[in-house]
Amino acid sequence: MPMDQPVKERSEMPIKDCWNTAALYQESADFEKDLTTWSRSNQTPHYPELGASSFNLTNTKDVKKLLDLYMQMDRNLSKVYTYAHLKHDEDVSEENAKKGYMSAVRAAHAFREETSWIEPALLQLPQESLDKILASEDLKEYRTYLQKIIRLKPHTLTGEKEHLIACSERAMETSRKAFSSLNNADLKFPACKDKDGNLRELTHGTYSIYIKSSDRALRKEAFMNLHQTFGMYENTLCELLEGQVQKAIFHSRVRNYSSCLEAALYPYEIDLSVYSSLIQGAKQGLPVLHESLEFRKKQLGYPELHLYDLQVPIVSEVDIKMTYEEAVEVILESIAVLGSDYQAILKKGLLEDRWVDRYENKRKRSGAYSSGCYDSMPYILMNYHGSLNDVMTLTHESGHSMHSYYSREHQPYQDSSYSIFVAEVASTFHEELLFQSLLNKAKTKEEKAYLINQKMDGIRATFFRQTMFAEFELAIHEWVEKGVPLTPALLKEKYMQLNKEYFGKAVEIDPEIMWEWSRIPHFYSSFYVYQYATGISAACTLARSVLQGKQDAAKRYLEFISAGSSLDPLAVLKRAGVDMRSPDPVQSLIAYFAELGAQLKALLEEK
Repeated sequence: MPMDQPVKERSEMPIKDCWNTAALYQESADFEKDLTTWSRSNQTPHYPELGASSFNLTNTKDVKKLLDLYMQMDRNLSKVYTYAHLKHDEDVSEENAKKGYMSAVRAAHAFREETSWIEPALLQLPQESLDKILASEDLKEYRTYLQKIIRLKPHTLTGEKEHLIACSERAMETSRKAFSSLNNADLKFPACKDKDGNLRELTHGTYSIYIKSSDRALRKEAFMNLHQTFGMYENTLCELLEGQVQKAIFHSRVRNYSSCLEAALYPYEIDLSVYSSLIQGAKQGLPVLHESLEFRKKQLGYPELHLYDLQVPIVSEVDIKMTYEEAVEVILESIAVLGSDYQAILKKGLLEDRWVDRYENKRKRSGAYSSGCYDSMPYILMNYHGSLNDVMTLTHESGHSMHSYYSREHQPYQDSSYSIFVAEVASTFHEELLFQSLLNKAKTKEEKAYLINQKMDGIRATFFRQTMFAEFELAIHEWVEKGVPLTPALLKEKYMQLNKEYFGKAVEIDPEIMWEWSRIPHFYSSFYVYQYATGISAACTLARSVLQGKQDAAKRYLEFISAGSSLDPLAVLKRAGVDMRSPDPVQSLIAYFAELGAQLKALLEEK
């Protein structure tokens, strides 16, 4: 909703403020027709034309026929799913949208199950047949796609076993789904008191507000009440987390990987050294973090700095408010270094083509994301209110969307989806460009200090804290791999030890933090969080190269976001100028964090 207007019903929202789903389907009847056509819910099997008996995989023309048909159907189902989930997120209680979304999800599951035979069937071919396939001119357009499949040959099972695993996926999601239900629906937190003794409702949403409040009594009580509530369910939550780890171990062992970590990284072509190097690099940088926390303690004037004091600004908040249109203007100005074509594409998307569902309406999904498919614009969902955080969210999601736009423009369907490893690079790159632009235009010492403080808090949360999560996640998987049972006591002890190590002597490690592991949703997506830390390291390196005007830096960045999956993620980053196999990006980020700290100290101590 623009600024302080009341939240409206979806039907009351002006069309210019809503994303353009009509670009996918003009009418809901058109969507229903495609849903029926591609879900095949009235027949079993749903996709008989993709049955194994229809193709001779030793014949390259048959392989091409199979892949052409598979890609066509996958592309159409992707379009159906995209429209369904966008309409569902506009109003999560709307019955027809909910039915359409569930039907699209079921169709996606059915398609994966019925085509799960393809990769193992290809990989059971003798090597000479695979070499013939890769050398075939008929299959030239699928060469990169096939190379990625063939690379997984040592870890791919027979068609029957792969089908069995595909059928088990829904059951394997039980831990994640149960945690989500408990976390989002069933858990209720006690109200907390502010400094005046007033009771304040505590939810996940209000917690994120209270923990940044200048009211220390409110921050403390919110922190205590939230974590103590999770502590009441520590045994259940421990079992759910072990269930997720057991799922990872199952996949690791049946696919012949040496560890859960290798099983998570190998399919995305990420070296194990990237993970270990990240943790090692972050630990080497902890003295810089500890110094910044000592400074925070001094600025706040507290005899003791607690974990609930780490998100409150140490400088007076500067009232930076912008309308949506003003936010677009400053974002476009910040990305000028990438050229006028890049600017023009984003401007048209944000202001004319209606990529963005801008404002909150009743029962609209919370949060923000960039989504879409090969045949759609890169849609952005957010709930814009005009704060600096909203402006940063808009440029963050715009970075994702431009990455998707360029990949789809420059790559064929089968090579257009970029690796999850690089997914946060373009978004964080956009944030860094906007931060530097706002900092350069800041007119007062207070505004500069506020911006730098915000940036340092962001790096601490995205790099240091996520790396701490990554280290904890690695430990619990290695324990279970060795037969060590996870218990609440073991998890609490490890989590406390990591907090003490990462946050140092300047911070009092409140005992309630020992339950924080039990409330982190990302632990139900094994070995995901480390990518936030590697992503910000790569993004800041790229952004500084572009802003410093290094030769071809902007050109190489545009090539990076245009590459899709045509190269492996480490190779595409290296071509752009970042070698994630080396310690340089992490060391560079830590040095940047130290520079920001020095600037902030100089501003705040200046008379």
